[in-house]
Amino acid sequence: MIKSIHSSAPVRASQPPATRATCAPLQRCAPCRPRHHSRLAAAYVPVPPTQQPAVVPKTGAANHAGGPVVSADITWHEGGVPSQQKEELLGQRGCVLWFTGLSGSGKSTVAATLEHTLHGLGCATALLDGDNVRHGLNRDLGFSAADREENIRRIGEVAKLFADAGVITLVSFISPYRQDRDRARALLAPGRFLEVFMDTPLEVCEQRDPKGLYKKARAGQIKGFTGIDDPYEAPEHAEVALPARDASGRPYQPQEHAASLLRMLVQRNFVSADVLDHVHPNMNGHGATISDATINGAYVQRSPSPAAR
Repeated sequence: MIKSIHSSAPVRASQPPATRATCAPLQRCAPCRPRHHSRLAAAYVPVPPTQQPAVVPKTGAANHAGGPVVSADITWHEGGVPSQQKEELLGQRGCVLWFTGLSGSGKSTVAATLEHTLHGLGCATALLDGDNVRHGLNRDLGFSAADREENIRRIGEVAKLFADAGVITLVSFISPYRQDRDRARALLAPGRFLEVFMDTPLEVCEQRDPKGLYKKARAGQIKGFTGIDDPYEAPEHAEVALPARDASGRPYQPQEHAASLLRMLVQRNFVSADVLDHVHPNMNGHGATISDATINGAYVQRSPSPAAR
């Protein structure tokens, strides 16, 4: 018997056939998958499917700033397997954690650390990194305002596809413009888009400068660099703000921020609460213990206004 995290009433887990071998906890081999996702079923909370936008006929050529042309002859087709059933199979709920912040703020490091932790706990994840995406899908885009907007539009649509499939999707993009991030948020059902602001001051990012880009920007070798000669619009209603240092000035470690975000995913019912029982120090080199002190100190959780969501 297991207990639902939403109720004190016990929930009966399905029993495996007596002749079936048992794999290690949190492993999801094909024969044992139904048994393992029954462990997470208590955490699943159905959410109404996202309302698909009405098709509005447009004319004229496609362009980055105005978005793609939608023909009146194109209609939306629902898939054969609803998102809810995909989530039930995975034993988790799909969502998008959108990491935003200056270059060198720690977006990719924290996102990768969290993904390693979730993977070790048996969760299905996808990590979409800004630099990596520009090597393929967005290789045709530069860094003009219009190209930056199209960069975020494309990745927002890709992230939505992953989330609709029940995958916990981590997006690590500078995404400097508030309006572009809000458009990405609007693609998902309320509560499914979690904006994670890496609240690292410019001077700290410049000191880190892991790719040497700030040095080049200061020397005039790079034009339109965010934070130097191109603006960064900090979130006003992010769900989470991750500071670079605590009140005493001690730098936060990526594992601490990842642990905080994992607890948030549990609190918002994207991941089953019992995964916290399996988090331990140095798990795959990326895990971290989770305590109330860590959760309360490592991030500030915010409640966005209805308009911002």
